[in-house]
Amino acid sequence: MTFDPTLAEIRFGNGLSPVVAAPVSVDAMLSALEGPDRFGAAFPIPTYAEVYPSPLDIRNASRAVNQALENGGLEEAEAARDEMRAAAREAVGTFIARQMARDVTTTDAFRERLVRFWADHFSVRPVSGGIRHLVSPHIEAFVRPYVAGSFADLLVAAATSPMMIYFLDQHQSMGPNSQAAQRRDRGLNENLARELLELHTLGVGGDYRQTDVRELAELLTGLTANAQRGTQFRRQQAEPGAETVLGVTYGGDEESIDHIIAVLRDLAVHPDTARHLATKLYVHFVGPDVAEDVVARMAAAYLATDGSLMALYDGLLGSDEAWDPQLHKVKQPYDFIASSMRALAPPTEDILAATLQDVRRLVQRPLAVMGQTWQSPLGPDGWPEEAEDWITPQGMAGRITWAMQAPKEIIHRLPDPREFVGHALGDRAPDAVVFAAGAAETISDGIGVVLASAAFQRR
Repeated sequence: MTFDPTLAEIRFGNGLSPVVAAPVSVDAMLSALEGPDRFGAAFPIPTYAEVYPSPLDIRNASRAVNQALENGGLEEAEAARDEMRAAAREAVGTFIARQMARDVTTTDAFRERLVRFWADHFSVRPVSGGIRHLVSPHIEAFVRPYVAGSFADLLVAAATSPMMIYFLDQHQSMGPNSQAAQRRDRGLNENLARELLELHTLGVGGDYRQTDVRELAELLTGLTANAQRGTQFRRQQAEPGAETVLGVTYGGDEESIDHIIAVLRDLAVHPDTARHLATKLYVHFVGPDVAEDVVARMAAAYLATDGSLMALYDGLLGSDEAWDPQLHKVKQPYDFIASSMRALAPPTEDILAATLQDVRRLVQRPLAVMGQTWQSPLGPDGWPEEAEDWITPQGMAGRITWAMQAPKEIIHRLPDPREFVGHALGDRAPDAVVFAAGAAETISDGIGVVLASAAFQRR
């Protein structure tokens, strides 16, 4: 293995920066990841329990409007609700700006990439437009703290989070023989059980059957959430008796969330899970042509350490394939914008001072044009990895337009394109891009040529 600091930032980080040094070794990357989350603390985003407006705030505002329809004061109630919705929209812009500040300034960029990876692995999306601002706080609470720990802890946190419960309609699931079903039977919902096995743990080719999905769904009944308390367990909705998942029996005594946590922890260290996670990490960071021996070593190290995520990362970064100079992946739209911003290196205070209109114009709307609406994957399987899903006519038009127009709005004085090509691509800049940057008619065109180049689009 030959470590390459430029490749480390491009493939495993947020891209090169003229003001932030690239990591010097794999050990340095892993040590930073295991250390304190300095950039998360420097640019804080509230957790799900801390955010305003909270789910309870939103629920109370809507109830106040409904009550006002009967009791009077409708104008005031609607004004309060609209003000809260405006605060939620403003919060989205604030959270994007703070995340961008992290991505532009961090010396621990592998952490930021892993947070995005695992947030995508456990994809959620708002169930209504009024709570779009809750996704970032969800990630802060249920994903970010766990990316350097055990997968079991991450799985328990993410799978039992309120947004996952609502996203997959788990709160409506009732055991067929539960107390609640005798009064109002909403039926057994298998969504969470299926995604846990198919996406989150064993994988599509994992060794499970429909009976495992059904039994797991019954075991999950009782897992619910509400606006006031967040995740909770309602015994009245739980299916009585024991359930058998992958040949292991859970429950049988009093229904409890402990049985759910037990099955999740067992699934986390299943051999199929180890292979699924190792393969998915390899494909995301290195490329689609999976080196089976690397995946096997990663999975073995993971199982030997009782599901340590650091063991997976160490196995990936320690492989020769991780440092293959050929770039096999296309940056997803957010990664393209973040790496562009990092190369441009705008002042941090300018990023944080961005208005909601600025964020929408420079990030949110361009992301949607490029095919990656902010924190809104199409389904629970997250964003696609294949290059052809991102290199579309509309997507490329969006990237080129952004590259040509956005930089002059992001920084007050654009750098010399002949210098910027080194900022953005380092020693990997192709001669054709170097020439085109220097030959551009305007500084803005030269910057755009670099950012729109095929070399910059890949990682």
